[in-house]
Amino acid sequence: MGRGLLRGKVAVVTGAASGIGAAVVDRFLREEARVIAVDVAEQDAGRPGVLAIGGDVADAATWRRVAAAARDEFGRLDVLHSNASVVVRAPAHELAEGDWDRQIAVNLTATYLAVNACVGLLRDSRGAVVLSSSVHALAGLPAHPAYAAAKGGLVSLGRQLAVEYGPEVRVNTVLPGPILTPAWNGIGEEDRRRSVAGTAAARFGRPDEVAAAVTFLACEESSYVTGACLVVDGGWSAMKDSA
Repeated sequence: MGRGLLRGKVAVVTGAASGIGAAVVDRFLREEARVIAVDVAEQDAGRPGVLAIGGDVADAATWRRVAAAARDEFGRLDVLHSNASVVVRAPAHELAEGDWDRQIAVNLTATYLAVNACVGLLRDSRGAVVLSSSVHALAGLPAHPAYAAAKGGLVSLGRQLAVEYGPEVRVNTVLPGPILTPAWNGIGEEDRRRSVAGTAAARFGRPDEVAAAVTFLACEESSYVTGACLVVDGGWSAMKDSA
């Protein structure tokens, strides 16, 4: 059960069909928000109490539709959780230019497009933006050049947006570590074991644990928090196994 932390609020969540995005939608609903769920898989984002919108977050037209839906259906927008992501694993010398461009577009440019379309509504409601970055913004891992560049960019963009639009809009960023989502489906057991061993918590995180952090940053309990980064990684970024 929720505590009504988002009662009366209207929230947009991207990448809402699965993983962290789906967990955030569920948590927002429990906290009594009305939710607009955005995903390329519109049919998987829908559920009772949710307005599902299908679309590519890297396309400005999608964001015009989202902003119009918030305005026309609900008359307001209080929370924007920019969470959609895509990853193509390859070192820079093997990564196709199109795959680089697509990862930057979905993982980074989409947040610019979201704010460009929605900031007026968020200012009117003195709302909150929560960005999903990653521990890839903090440490280099093999075969993730575009993903790491985009997630690192989100950390800086989050700070910039907090300065640009404060005091009306708060902007914060979560940095999840190894969270057990469908993105891990193609990852072998050895790599899974090594990821878990690299955490102080000695386990994978759950999507609902990230959703709890997002909810905190979205609600009034974090009213004096803006321009901040909240790492949700079970101590992964703190662990070292060498002197």
